[in-house]
Amino acid sequence: MAHHKLEADYLIIGTGAVGMAFADTMLTENKDATIIMVDRHHMPGGHWNDAYSFVNLHQPSAFYGVSSKPLGTGLKDEVGLNKGLMELASGAEVSAYFDQVMKHTFLPSGRVQYFPMCDYEGGAKFRGISSGDTFEVDVKKKIVDATYFKTSVPSTHTPSYTIDEGVTRVPLNALPNIHEIPSAYVIVGGGKTGIDACLWLLEKGVDPDMIKWIMPRDGWLIPRENTQPAKEFFKSTIGAQARQMDCIAKANSIDDLFDRLEAANCLVRIDTSVKPEMYHGATISEPEMEQLRRIKNIIRLGRVTHITDDEIRLEKGTVPTDKDALYVDCSARAVPVTETYPVFDGDVITIQTVRTIQPVFSGAFVAYVEAHYETEREKNDLCTVVPLPNHNTDWIICTAGLMMNQMRWSQDKTLRAWIKNNRLDGFTRLVQDADTSDPETMEILMMMKNNGAPAMMKLQQFIGELTA
Repeated sequence: MAHHKLEADYLIIGTGAVGMAFADTMLTENKDATIIMVDRHHMPGGHWNDAYSFVNLHQPSAFYGVSSKPLGTGLKDEVGLNKGLMELASGAEVSAYFDQVMKHTFLPSGRVQYFPMCDYEGGAKFRGISSGDTFEVDVKKKIVDATYFKTSVPSTHTPSYTIDEGVTRVPLNALPNIHEIPSAYVIVGGGKTGIDACLWLLEKGVDPDMIKWIMPRDGWLIPRENTQPAKEFFKSTIGAQARQMDCIAKANSIDDLFDRLEAANCLVRIDTSVKPEMYHGATISEPEMEQLRRIKNIIRLGRVTHITDDEIRLEKGTVPTDKDALYVDCSARAVPVTETYPVFDGDVITIQTVRTIQPVFSGAFVAYVEAHYETEREKNDLCTVVPLPNHNTDWIICTAGLMMNQMRWSQDKTLRAWIKNNRLDGFTRLVQDADTSDPETMEILMMMKNNGAPAMMKLQQFIGELTA
């Protein structure tokens, strides 16, 4: 075992999507910057290394990854439950993409050193997991913490509930390797992972009556047609944003707001008879929604506390089961953090979301601000954190934070131009390049313009009610 002394302008902890996006933009915007990147995984991509084999992005590939390199083909899906919408990269595609970015962009630049399979120990020091070698970095500018999101996936998550010996519980990753048909597939968790598990089983021909879905909280979902960054989807994507502003401006209560958002197809729910208590920003297509509604055995008794061979104990009651059921754990919350910090704090940058549920864009944006602005105060003002949502009413807080940031950014001509031309942004170019000769397009743009200020005032009123 040896000790190594290194130096670089930036030490980036984590080579997941966020760390990769930061590094990519820094290399582009600061032609002299040198970077050291450290990660526990053997390949870049962070949690994608641990993801289940059938995972896909739930946002279009067109605005995921790093700024300098497109992900995917830019085509629409022609088959499957995402048919007619822009392609969603598979987990394998995303992993290969980040590997290519490292090998063909970062390392050939001569300005990036990459240390996989290393544990960061704090104080600009890290240790090789396999070699035991120790490393100490002389950081000339900043340490960049790209691990804030601490993304949790089924294969690395420790469930909070207990089970009796003899009960079979597997992470979602194991589903493709199940060769004995259980008496029931019990999906534990109501978030995106639970949705993926249910859809995979249904696509493989499993009878929906064989699926029991434990859903501690129902969630609001975003119709995926509202998230398409291609010009042909202007009226669905920007139209949804315009309708959203109109709903906010006209709402007379928080409940009325969500009723309006649902009626305007800005938010949807699987069961229209159950009031959602959760919002994580997951997207869904209409065909996916139709498939999920085939599952009738949905258990809404809170979180699981313990499973025996004949009953499932939950926070609000028990339900019978049998020893031959298979429990598929989907209970991990993808991003479990709730605290927020200043993005810029002395010699440390902690990358957090500056736009609602867009961590990759946020990583690139933070790098741009670091490269082009001088004082910590103006950097943090531009990078005001938009908290990650959890409760359904967090939609209000996130939307207000996003609108405030967008207003700040719009006042900076150079920054505004960078956002428009950045592939991770997705939507600004759609608005600025809109066909103003088309009456329906102009109606959408005017709806957004006229409702912007009233919507912000209404959001502030609702936030006051939530925090009173």
